[in-house]
Amino acid sequence: MASENTFVVEKTCPICMKETRVIKTRSRLVVEKRDEDLCVHYKGFSPYYYRIWICEHCGFAGDEPTFVNRMPNKHREKLWEFLKHKDLEIEFTETRTLPDAVASFLMALTYLDIINGPASKKASYNLNVAWLYRFGAYKDREQEYLAKAAELFDVSLSKERYPVGGLTDNAAVYLIGAIYYRMGDFEKCTQYLSRIISDQNVRTSEPKVFDKARDLWGDIRSNKKSAQKK
Repeated sequence: MASENTFVVEKTCPICMKETRVIKTRSRLVVEKRDEDLCVHYKGFSPYYYRIWICEHCGFAGDEPTFVNRMPNKHREKLWEFLKHKDLEIEFTETRTLPDAVASFLMALTYLDIINGPASKKASYNLNVAWLYRFGAYKDREQEYLAKAAELFDVSLSKERYPVGGLTDNAAVYLIGAIYYRMGDFEKCTQYLSRIISDQNVRTSEPKVFDKARDLWGDIRSNKKSAQKK
């Protein structure tokens, strides 16, 4: 199945500057459903397994923008200093297992820590790991990484200027609430959703975000009523 949805291209590693094979996913994927925290379930395949590219020569790992966009010299120098004596040649494989996919994100997170990368990207990577564990039905591990993602998104809101990574600040607030919803922490979820629902400017400027927050709020109320009847 993977070969029907992926293809191999060569890209220049931004750290060692060598040509390395990486895996890209095809765009024509069938969506089966979307979770509250923006996780998309595709039919028979998950592109999240291949979101992180890994240099087969030096072992650097990051998403596509990290590879193709210009990296600040100070970041490249710091990462190269870390990697140049590690001898981390990675065996290239076209098909990733769940452990492979999780490992790729954890590698990318290590490199983000080295350069003190933005909390929003760390949050996104942790959220992706949670989704991978969700696909594998590893509930405890999913919850662990959801918690990390929520905390990091909260940090990013106080330190970064949005929009970031396709998210506005209001969308990020909603996402934190949705993550807590998936964790079963309805109290924290409503704290974040209320920031959206109580702001009429959001209703006008970002109606889709407002509607998502309102719908999720309604789901929580329904769940509470059902629990009280039992």
